[in-house]
Amino acid sequence: MGKKGTQIPVKEAYEENIEYLKAELRVGKSFDIIHRKLDYGGYRMSMFLVDGFAQANILLLIMKEIEKRKPEDYKDDPINELVKTFIPHVEVNTTTDLEEVIAQVLAGQTALVVENGHQVILIDSREYPIRSPQEPDIERVVRGPRDGFVETIVFNLALIRRRVRDRSLVMEYVQVGTRSKTDIALVYIDSIVDLKHVEMLRNKLEEISIDGVSMGEKTIEEFVFGRNYNPYPLVRYTERADTSSVHLMEGHVLIVVDGSPSVMICPSTYWHHLQHAEEYRQKPLVGAFLRWARFIAVTASLFLLPLWYTFATNEQLLSERWKFIGVKEEGEIGLIWQFLIAEVGIEILRMAAIHTPNALATALGIVSAIIIGDVAVQVGIFSHEVVLYVAVAAIGTFATPSYELSLANRMFRVFFLIMVAILQVPGFVIGITLWILLLVFTTSMNIPYLYPFIPFNPRDFHIVLFRSPIPLSRIRGKMLNPQDKIKQTSE
Repeated sequence: MGKKGTQIPVKEAYEENIEYLKAELRVGKSFDIIHRKLDYGGYRMSMFLVDGFAQANILLLIMKEIEKRKPEDYKDDPINELVKTFIPHVEVNTTTDLEEVIAQVLAGQTALVVENGHQVILIDSREYPIRSPQEPDIERVVRGPRDGFVETIVFNLALIRRRVRDRSLVMEYVQVGTRSKTDIALVYIDSIVDLKHVEMLRNKLEEISIDGVSMGEKTIEEFVFGRNYNPYPLVRYTERADTSSVHLMEGHVLIVVDGSPSVMICPSTYWHHLQHAEEYRQKPLVGAFLRWARFIAVTASLFLLPLWYTFATNEQLLSERWKFIGVKEEGEIGLIWQFLIAEVGIEILRMAAIHTPNALATALGIVSAIIIGDVAVQVGIFSHEVVLYVAVAAIGTFATPSYELSLANRMFRVFFLIMVAILQVPGFVIGITLWILLLVFTTSMNIPYLYPFIPFNPRDFHIVLFRSPIPLSRIRGKMLNPQDKIKQTSE
């Protein structure tokens, strides 16, 4: 038997090829692997396919056409005549490698082995089970398209191609996983993108050596970008085709993984994770307002709790005007423990909501937020101020467009609280300093994570802060080093 990664050439003897494929595909052991014996035009033939992937109507049409042919129609070259003349299908290829045949059959194609043929015919008649494209739950917009990515790579690429009809749009195919054989596509516009970024990603993907891509795009991210102990995401995930298309035209590269509805946008900075499609579906002034409201929410989710805790435990820092910020009734346990319990409780509530049926989710929220929260205050576990500020911070977390960024910010919020509890005011300063240094020294594909703030670029930083009108956005950002820097010519 051939080893994975080796090539096994098609043999002269028809029976040897059939026996090899039957053994390697476990025909007879796996009920969904079908081996169909045929005898047309004086030639013995065999079809190998996976039940559930192949479209029966297409294969039936092909079999009817081949059945009509007589021995003299093949002109001593059955493979050539079948591929070029007799098989009425668009996507038909041949291969001389039996290992390639096995890989393609398991990927959904149909293999046709012909007697006296030195090649195997591969017919792409597959049809994967899919759900209908729906609007992603975490990237909803009031105005805009409702179609989102699904778990099938072919349909996801079609959604992108529908929006970007550029002849220079390239979709490279890569396969990862010695056993899973997961299909991956590198998508980019080669007349815009910095080709060094494409080469870097291609090399990283080709270097991956693993049995299977168990967690889909997240496994790919960890192999390509590393930084396993840095909680901040180095790629941006999206399930929206319009968001993906916009980033393509800016010069980004997309990584699309079969089996996942999320597409990776590479490279990305901290500020990319704070953008949302809703900002560009409204008037520029409204979009700028929404962006700043989001900035305030994210800032509150990070700094509000540790800042209030610093003032509450060091009242000498407050003037008489701001004394109300302190705690009137501290509760039965210390403030730091109240915060930590609340943080863990919110995380448990989030996980419970994920595993709760939609019909019961509202009831779960009412029970958790009103009943449990109110009782906890009455018995003295929490103070009213802790409940208030934890709730505001939680709202800021949920207002963060990037789910991955919100989780990272939450971890650092807890880190800031612990630093303040240990070192008081210096702990708050040290914690924020360490956080800033982490972001400053973080890079995504050699691009600084805080660009264009550090290093500072006035024009690109203005684009980050304000939602500019589209007619005025004539030049692409410098960060990605695009080949074509001009979006539109001025009139």
